[in-house]
Amino acid sequence: MNYFKTGLLLAAMTALFMAVGFMIGGGQGALIAFLFAAGTNVFTYWNADKLVLKMHGARPVDERSAPEFYGLVRELAQRANMPMPKVYIMETEQPNAFATGRNPENAAVAATTGIMRMLSREELAGVMAHELAHIKNRDTLIMTITATIAGAISMLANFAFLFGGARDGEDRPNPIAMIALMILAPLAAMLVQMAISRTREYAADKLGAEISGMPWALASALNKIQHGATRIPNQRAEANPATAHMFIINPLTKKGMDNLFSTHPNTANRIAALQAMGGTMGERASWMAAAERHETQQAANRPSFSQPAAGQPVSGQPSAGGARRSALDPLGGTSRPQQRGPWS
Repeated sequence: MNYFKTGLLLAAMTALFMAVGFMIGGGQGALIAFLFAAGTNVFTYWNADKLVLKMHGARPVDERSAPEFYGLVRELAQRANMPMPKVYIMETEQPNAFATGRNPENAAVAATTGIMRMLSREELAGVMAHELAHIKNRDTLIMTITATIAGAISMLANFAFLFGGARDGEDRPNPIAMIALMILAPLAAMLVQMAISRTREYAADKLGAEISGMPWALASALNKIQHGATRIPNQRAEANPATAHMFIINPLTKKGMDNLFSTHPNTANRIAALQAMGGTMGERASWMAAAERHETQQAANRPSFSQPAAGQPVSGQPSAGGARRSALDPLGGTSRPQQRGPWS
């Protein structure tokens, strides 16, 4: 990962914030903007994880409330030789996941109920390994600060437009400068945010595949999540678009210019890169055969991550078909899989 490039991008965003402040209030405005940017960075350093998790209604889980999911994250964290992060679940049918926190010692991972219902155990392991890779690479802090500054620049530009901050040589409002400021400042912030996110997604895919040991499983998961995210809306993500780049797949509905300024690299390119890591054709054939077996059993054996309906077994009580679940049983069930993958 090129941290020097990331530092330059963050510096560029801070400079852009100061430029907007200068156009609004001259030298004093630039100084105020710089102080505000510095304060924002400090605030998000200590509170980034809490803010993002609250935005998306994530609830904490532990070994008792979600034993299989929590155990999976713990095993992956041990394999990655990193501290155990806090684990959260988001109640939404859209399949997705993200990581947040200021460092590996103070981090959290969150997954939606939709992704747990859709993916096999191996696929979900690949996704959570990807999120742990973001934490290990210390991406989460940088991406959260970037999102915060980008949102503040947009807000400041709109403020300048409404109150006539951009002025000409005679101290009169300059409508052309105000319109340019309103359009270009948020656009520039978006481009910087996009550049940071795209480079880091490829790195997290690579390290995540190494942590889980199953690049083909992560590639399969990305394909399923991409299709699910485009069909199933995530209302909390739509209400907080500045956090979209933190998810493994863009959670926002693709409309109009969104594709042009996507914060994520093309999913097909990410899948191709992971497939190149997949090794020999024999490994690919083994994975594809296992995935096919899982698909034939998924509908009948899918566990529930929500409150069980009347007559259904609750957590800790095996279902009638529990003993017949395959090695690729989705997470959350009470039966232990016969095979836990190369990370166990």
